[in-house]
Amino acid sequence: MISQPDILVVGGGLGGVAAALAACRAGRTVVLTEETDWIGGQLTSQAVPPDEHPWVEQFGVTASYRALREAIRGYYRDWYPLRAEAAALPTLNPGAGRVSKLCAEPRVALAALEGLLAPHRAAGRLTLLTEHRPVAADSDGDTVRSVTLEDLRGGGRRTFTAPYVLDATETGELLELAGVEYALGAESRAEFGEPHAPEQADPLNQQGITFCFALSHHEGEDHTIEKPADYDFWRSYTPEFWPGPLLGFLAPDPRSLEAVPRTFVPNPDVDPLAVSADQSADAGDKELFGFRRILARKLHRDGAFDSDITLVNWPLNDYWLKPLIGAGEQTAAEAVREAKQLSLSVLYWLQTEAPRPDGGTGFPGLRPRPDVMGSEDGLAKAPYVRESRRIKAVTTVTEQDVAIDLVGPTGGTRHRDAVGVGSYRIDLHPSTGGDNYIDIGSVPFEIPLGALIPRRTRNLLPAGKNIGTTHITNGCYRLHPVEWNIGEVAGALAAHCLDEGVEPREVQAEEKRFETFAALLDRAGVERHWPRVRGY
Repeated sequence: MISQPDILVVGGGLGGVAAALAACRAGRTVVLTEETDWIGGQLTSQAVPPDEHPWVEQFGVTASYRALREAIRGYYRDWYPLRAEAAALPTLNPGAGRVSKLCAEPRVALAALEGLLAPHRAAGRLTLLTEHRPVAADSDGDTVRSVTLEDLRGGGRRTFTAPYVLDATETGELLELAGVEYALGAESRAEFGEPHAPEQADPLNQQGITFCFALSHHEGEDHTIEKPADYDFWRSYTPEFWPGPLLGFLAPDPRSLEAVPRTFVPNPDVDPLAVSADQSADAGDKELFGFRRILARKLHRDGAFDSDITLVNWPLNDYWLKPLIGAGEQTAAEAVREAKQLSLSVLYWLQTEAPRPDGGTGFPGLRPRPDVMGSEDGLAKAPYVRESRRIKAVTTVTEQDVAIDLVGPTGGTRHRDAVGVGSYRIDLHPSTGGDNYIDIGSVPFEIPLGALIPRRTRNLLPAGKNIGTTHITNGCYRLHPVEWNIGEVAGALAAHCLDEGVEPREVQAEEKRFETFAALLDRAGVERHWPRVRGY
């Protein structure tokens, strides 16, 4: 084990893994920690198929993120009984879900991520510590000296010192432990002038969390779970801004807020090769079973699978009654418990009361899949966390930088220190402050290095959703490829600063130093600007 690594990466989600890979490629020793027993964060332990932009197969992601996507496809080609025409597709979508061009099972994504890390672990550059969470950090002025982690499996604590510490946790918890200035929840409209910000700041106004789960359907079988303890509460719960009970197929359209019915048809009898996964053309989110499908039985040889597998991350199981962050450990624990109960209640409602197309009620053949989730209860190992603590950064990305109504279809801020790109609507789910969906069109955007540089702390870098965005712009900077890009840049920056004997703020502020670092990113296949194409 590396007791004093060059770089300590706390949090093994997509940003953390990308950071560790970048630092190891640069020849640096790394300790990577993760609170669950699966690396991969929102792609694995949170079980969320990737939210990506429509050009993902051509451009707009880093080379290493593309390698991850191809590794996932390769796993299916190597080990699954795919139909020949499916296996031959360069753009194979294993689940044929409509949310993404690459819907896949969490375990397959985990295998791909572990494969990417494997050579660095074998070379002794990387130590991976799963089931470890940060419990303390020691700072001396503007420098983080050490971080203490608790071993959740074996007990005991370990303290690591490192020249650079990267916070890749899902909630930005290392920022609080290390005394790094951060923002939380919603900023006031006066702070940045954002049109969609509330009049008053509210740190406890945070997007809801979701415990995702996987389902298959087996007609004629009964897989009904025991009635959840909180079922009666959730069965009768009707939010003020909802068109009816939360447990129902009528829910707001995120963009218009109009009440729109959803449909639910297990194992649809359509050719998955005919499914389009381009949300820019058709959101596709009104048909629930197919939207986040992660295994499509008809992509495989006849008889290989008797059901599709779908991932439940729907309006029905978003939880927003209590904040996960900033209200104390007891409130956080209550939020996690209640969010789990909500998802289990959704499952029980689907099995017993949900309206069927034939006029009946309940789908008892719905089988929860703990084997797919890697958990005993069939829920994801961790909640899907959409919003984190965010550093007070040298550069804060605001609504005025990305909202299409403010900058026009070909506008948006071009950053001299761009270190990556992304594209996604500003997508805020219902919040603990009582907000309904806030869905704002945005333009393809850049990631400024200044958003990764804390204003004061010298050797801690964010490596996930905790960069310098606002409550509003976090809504488009929080998705899978952007988090990976952020992590990759943070890892590369820490390694570069060690090589050159400079500090991150110097690289960002001084033009020649930035050009040197940017050239390094270019060679690594980090796309820092969008290509000039017709229509953009």
